[in-house]
Amino acid sequence: MSDATPFFDLSRPLRLVLDTNVVMALWHFVDPKLAELSALASSTRAVLLTRAECLDELQRVLAYRQFAIPAERQKALHADYVALTQCLPAADEVRQAFALTLPRCKDRDDQKFVSLAWDADADVLVTRDKLLLGLARKPPLRERLKILTPERLQQLLRQAAD
Repeated sequence: MSDATPFFDLSRPLRLVLDTNVVMALWHFVDPKLAELSALASSTRAVLLTRAECLDELQRVLAYRQFAIPAERQKALHADYVALTQCLPAADEVRQAFALTLPRCKDRDDQKFVSLAWDADADVLVTRDKLLLGLARKPPLRERLKILTPERLQQLLRQAAD
């Protein structure tokens, strides 16, 4: 039995939350090191979870001057990602109140990904952000949610497949 078995129930699609940097790595930069994750994200073996506030952030990042992405390409990248996602409604008052009890990310802009992953009962929050990764060991997150780099997720999935 591989060490990925306790992390993932591979008999059902993996429920994934991708932070904006991972979305950019997959859809804009097409990082070849993330080919396995890209294939997974485009398949029925994964459910990509998001919310309007996460999609709004992606739209803002796609427009950053340093990326020099033409407006039509921005729209296409955004649409390609949205087409693969399940967009959850904003959290209700009960979920918002509970979200305040979750460990806080030092970067307040990233807290939305933690809350989304928790509310959506995600299997994994996929990020390269060190502040988000640092939350992985904090209760109650460590008991219910994996926060992994895309590279580590790919490694664990390869092990689980063996």
